[in-house]
Amino acid sequence: MMRAQPDEPCLTPDAHTPDPRTTLARPDLAEQALEGLVRAAAYRPVRAMEAAVPFADIHAAADPASERIDQLIYGEAFDVLDQKGDRLWGRARRDGLVGWISASAVQPGARLPTHRVAAVAAALPLNALIADAADVAADDLAPIGAFESDPVAVAERLLGVPHSLGARSSAATDCSGLVQQALYACGLAGPRYADQQAELGQAVDRSDARRGDLIVWLSPPGDHSWTGHSAFMLDADRVIHATGHHGAVVIEAFAEADARYRADGFHAPVFRRLQA
Repeated sequence: MMRAQPDEPCLTPDAHTPDPRTTLARPDLAEQALEGLVRAAAYRPVRAMEAAVPFADIHAAADPASERIDQLIYGEAFDVLDQKGDRLWGRARRDGLVGWISASAVQPGARLPTHRVAAVAAALPLNALIADAADVAADDLAPIGAFESDPVAVAERLLGVPHSLGARSSAATDCSGLVQQALYACGLAGPRYADQQAELGQAVDRSDARRGDLIVWLSPPGDHSWTGHSAFMLDADRVIHATGHHGAVVIEAFAEADARYRADGFHAPVFRRLQA
């Protein structure tokens, strides 16, 4: 049996400190809103930018060769606090991830969007935020506030999309990125990481699991930068997920996926009901 691949990037935060994945603070600098909450040598206000390209990689360090931890999708806001050359350090406002991005990928301001991309084969990625509807064909758009009702139906439209660690778009995605994008399309909260997604909704038993329930196999502690693997139940016996094992978004028997992740040391899966 092939070893299960790490399907989403993540650093597990210390329970006694602010989550470094979502806290815009370092010992030398923190955003002004955190003054009195975290210790830093200096505090500054952030500068609002927005993605000006279809998607742009967010890295863990200023070096663009460092680990990709997230992506910024067209129209999403990025609050900048620091700059080193052509690299900007800040936080992606939509999913809260802190990291480094290329200055050429963003433009000043954060316009109020009027539409989101609702099609998976549009000129811009699914869930891109549009302030000027002329940028995309009208048939590919939905007004802000008009959401889909079934995250699994959204995920099914992404079948065959390549798996890529750190990606979260309709062009390529990792496991938690697929879940996140399907939830966004339905107007639901979509945290970036598997351990965060394991806190969504309400717990249900395996015997009661049904279409639309979220499954998360949390990983054991170790020297790795990911926390687990997340998927949707397609029905009582199958899952839909983005997996490195198959290299794409696929439908797979739950029993096969469960056996593979448990054999690689993952914990027994948790099942979460997101909608009543």
